Amino acid sequence: MKRIIAGIVLLGTLATFAQAQVPPNDRMVIVISLDGFPGFALEDEKQPVPTLRRLMREGTWSRMHTINPTITWPNHTTMVTGVHADEHGLLLNGTILRTNGWPPVKVDSKIDKEIMVHAPTVYDAAHKAGLTTAQVDWVAINNAPTITWAFSEGATPDGPVEREMIGRGVLTTNEVQDFTRFNIVWRDQVWTKAAAYLIKEHKPNLMLFHLLTLDATHHRYGPNTMAGTTAMAFVDGCVAQVVAAVHQAGMAERTTFLVVSDHGFKAYTNQIRTAVALEAAGLAKAAYVLPEGGTGFLYLNATNSPEASRKVMELMKSIEGIAEVITPERFSALGLPLPQKDPQMFDLLLTAKPGYSFSGATGGAVTAAVPQQAGSHGYLASDPDLDAIFIASGYGVKAGAKLGEVRTIDVAPTIAKLLGLPLPTAKGKAINTE
Repeated sequence: MKRIIAGIVLLGTLATFAQAQVPPNDRMVIVISLDGFPGFALEDEKQPVPTLRRLMREGTWSRMHTINPTITWPNHTTMVTGVHADEHGLLLNGTILRTNGWPPVKVDSKIDKEIMVHAPTVYDAAHKAGLTTAQVDWVAINNAPTITWAFSEGATPDGPVEREMIGRGVLTTNEVQDFTRFNIVWRDQVWTKAAAYLIKEHKPNLMLFHLLTLDATHHRYGPNTMAGTTAMAFVDGCVAQVVAAVHQAGMAERTTFLVVSDHGFKAYTNQIRTAVALEAAGLAKAAYVLPEGGTGFLYLNATNSPEASRKVMELMKSIEGIAEVITPERFSALGLPLPQKDPQMFDLLLTAKPGYSFSGATGGAVTAAVPQQAGSHGYLASDPDLDAIFIASGYGVKAGAKLGEVRTIDVAPTIAKLLGLPLPTAKGKAINTE
């Protein structure tokens, strides 16, 4: 096999990253997630993202195929576990809980990671191997015992990292007081400051860092807009600060950057309001739909008669904008658990046609135009518009390497290979960068 770095090559069922000469405990792997960055946008050479372009030139890159559901927490959890949603247990941005009432389900994002995530993670493996770990605004990671330093989505002045930064004059109390109420651009700036601080002061062997401005912008205005382009330039500037921090820490020759996203985006101009349709048909208590952009999770009332459930099915098929009503026979092929195996699971999966998005609205027309174009994800992962991005650059990555197919489930085993960690539960394979 071709020699890559000092003639040392990792062997396996697939070619992998060049083996690190520097011991893992003297290295850094930094995973930067730019939420909502579509693969098709990265292919546009006119996007104002000079930092990403430099990392691409110095390393390698590709579109990345996402998993179902094409939602933030499920795909981020796949990137650290290497398995699909049917194994790691995340179907939405939190855990779906049965209420024993109406509506029949609710979503809880505050549950601890040890309960929420049902598969081993690469940061668990890193901690077990004696490496240090850090996370800044990562998801499904509440109170994770295997994270050494955490600066969470809900930062507060009392958080350990926040207190340390305030004590050193890097952060002020005002910057994180009532933090979750601030606009997302402000929060991304603070999260970037925290990531840079942890890199310079603690040099974690593995850092997970997540930015949200682009996702929020694409939701409001849709992709391929001036607003989206501006947001891309902003998050690129945040990445530049993290890269600069690595140089300031003296770790540039020992750091690997993986820049990823969790899903792409589609524009829509019409909403599908299933609650309105159910109410008008006299089936308001026969079914409940959790709207997730390009899909709707439909839960049938357990007390339904067969006739009521049949009427719900026929009604959904008749609604303008609904492309398919998918039954459980297809769930496994989509990487989703079966209802009898996971209490979170819905009975039917509704998919939207292009230009449509599901809404939880309870009034107005069943299908209605929105005042201005907006954006959604959640559509089936087979839609290329939902492809994400993957950039690898730095230590252990060959510049200009030709990548084969890149999948979200491959990110975790790639991180594991870079740090010399076992992750036997992962179903993905380390990404070939030869």
